[in-house]
Amino acid sequence: MKRYCLALDLKDDPQLIAEYEHWHKTENSWPEIRKSILDAEIQDMQIYRTGNRLFMIMETSDLYEAKKKEQMDALNPKVQEWEKLMWIFQQPLPWAKEGEKWVIMEQIFQL
Repeated sequence: MKRYCLALDLKDDPQLIAEYEHWHKTENSWPEIRKSILDAEIQDMQIYRTGNRLFMIMETSDLYEAKKKEQMDALNPKVQEWEKLMWIFQQPLPWAKEGEKWVIMEQIFQL
């Protein structure tokens, strides 16, 4: 099993943040998005928020490949629709590379 921690910012607007959280509640999420996550060998995913900063913990099987997930998403119209919707609320971190949304965090401590 592998663990990835990623960060992304939301636009600093309380109404947009509330709407973003609305779409991430179980009853409002899209089943196709959940399926695409599981199909990519992602076994658990959690998103936390403080202010407008998001923090994602993603646990995957050893078969997970980021490039493969990226290719799968590019070919999935529902994922593309979801990403377009989410981009209304999201903004890249100041140090993100061009076109990068979620940025992988570097582990700097472990107990």
